[in-house]
Amino acid sequence: QVQLVESGGGLVQPGGSLRLSCAASGRAPSGTSLEYYDFGWFRQAPGKEREAVSCISSSDNSTFYADTAKGRFTISRDNAKNTVYLQMNSLSPEDTTVYFCGASNYLITTAREYLYWGQGTQVTVSS
Repeated sequence: QVQLVESGGGLVQPGGSLRLSCAASGRAPSGTSLEYYDFGWFRQAPGKEREAVSCISSSDNSTFYADTAKGRFTISRDNAKNTVYLQMNSLSPEDTTVYFCGASNYLITTAREYLYWGQGTQVTVSS
């Protein structure tokens, strides 16, 4: 199976930056290579549904950004390292929550369509 491990979260001051990493390993039962998966970063606050922050395709690196992420966050992937990144700049307290990495067969923003998830990494923005 595919395993995803997020890292890079932590405590930062408002206006600060973090870079989240999602390291993928393993393979699907079909043997599909990790480089053919689309990936997404999602946030899930307590009592809230998991919602897309940014997604990136496998085919042409097409991307999606939530309105709240545009201009502040940048998603990228390094297929040689089987890793997806989310560069988060100009962070505000509203960004505080757990961020999850997911893998999908499509560039999709609906969490239920994702096949694999990491354990999440906590981002806290506070003075």
